Amino acid sequence: MFISKAYAQATETITGVSAETAALAGEAPSAASAFAWNMGLILVLVMMFYFLLIRPQQKRFNEHKLMLDALKKGDKIVTSGGLVGTISKIKAGDDEVEIDLGEVKVMALRSSIQAKAEKTAPAKPALKEETVKKETKKAVKK
Repeated sequence: MFISKAYAQATETITGVSAETAALAGEAPSAASAFAWNMGLILVLVMMFYFLLIRPQQKRFNEHKLMLDALKKGDKIVTSGGLVGTISKIKAGDDEVEIDLGEVKVMALRSSIQAKAEKTAPAKPALKEETVKKETKKAVKK
């Protein structure tokens, strides 16, 4: 930058290396500092993986384990297969529970229970036929 072109050409012919290349070579980091930067970046990536992936998954597993330990007779549950029922019997030493599905009772592993089913509000009554016809006519007129 501050070297005249004539001096740069003369230096290049004498040493065989351009002045710009020689200036850049003087700024190259040492092997130890390059290694430290690389290890620092790897450490940052490992910390990101831990806080964004591993830690939330462990938290979810712990919450699921606490939910399974707190199950009792009469709880409404959802299994991993999508069955919804209530617990009718829990075997104390075993990992099996008996689930009442209405007319059928099934045995399932405690670990296959996905979640407790929340009590839902009663469904709204269906619209009367007359209301549906009126709304349909209004929509057609528009």
